[in-house]
Amino acid sequence: MKFTDIEKGKEKIVGMLYLCATPIGNLQDMTPRVVETLKQVDLIAAEDTRNSIRLLSAFDIHTPMTSYHEYNKVEKAEYLIAQMQAGKSIALITDAGTPAISDPGEVLVRMCHEAGIAVTSLPGPAACITALTLSGLSTRRFCFEGFLPPEKRERREILEELANETRTIVLYEAPHHLVKTLRELSETLGDRNITLCRELTKKFETVLPTTINRALEKYEEEEPRGEYVLVLAGKSRESKKQEAIAAWKGMSIEEHMAFYEKDGMDSKTAMKQVAKDRGVGKREIYQYLHVGGV
Repeated sequence: MKFTDIEKGKEKIVGMLYLCATPIGNLQDMTPRVVETLKQVDLIAAEDTRNSIRLLSAFDIHTPMTSYHEYNKVEKAEYLIAQMQAGKSIALITDAGTPAISDPGEVLVRMCHEAGIAVTSLPGPAACITALTLSGLSTRRFCFEGFLPPEKRERREILEELANETRTIVLYEAPHHLVKTLRELSETLGDRNITLCRELTKKFETVLPTTINRALEKYEEEEPRGEYVLVLAGKSRESKKQEAIAAWKGMSIEEHMAFYEKDGMDSKTAMKQVAKDRGVGKREIYQYLHVGGV
């Protein structure tokens, strides 16, 4: 779907979708490949054309633009797909960072796959990865939640899930919601390590390693400014294990066995799982059940 002109060393653009990452704050992070692609495509779909026109002007890009955002993501996707089916090439850009991450671009990508249209991604800046690498927290395993949903029930359910997440957690938050979110995190996850990042890649980039409660105290006194990326330590596996053991010890061994047997386990497998849950040997569970205790 894409090939290279060996003589000129440039990629030829054909009818497909190009996901083009743009700077999250520093214009020097714009890659030459993205600039060249934006110049060659037939159309650029932008989250906010008023914002993107400044970016394009900075790189002398004069390709026509059309809007593609949260409120027109389905009907405009249908239009864009029709254009690509007719052979036109389209680049998708967001206001900052990589399209389709916490972004309506994911809808367009899915619809392109369904329509048999090729999609490629031109890598570049992403606030979530930039913040994660700056956080000082574990980067080996992490989960990205983006913005927490505004609907109360769904928000509560997700926070409860995150309370038991052992991987490093990455969230986005707007300044006017930061204090509320920190308070909810403290109530649901407890006080744990967090790094707050803002103005990433810009002159006044701020990276604050602290704890949830200390961050809450700070921003209850100081007005938050700018978009934030929150990077939280996951729950330690040891504390999760100890909580599970404590929960099972609240049951009798007979009730614990019945829990698994009701779920379809045979007695031997259930006995093995009960022993694992309680942090004891299978022999101890067997002796309790068949010999009358240990």
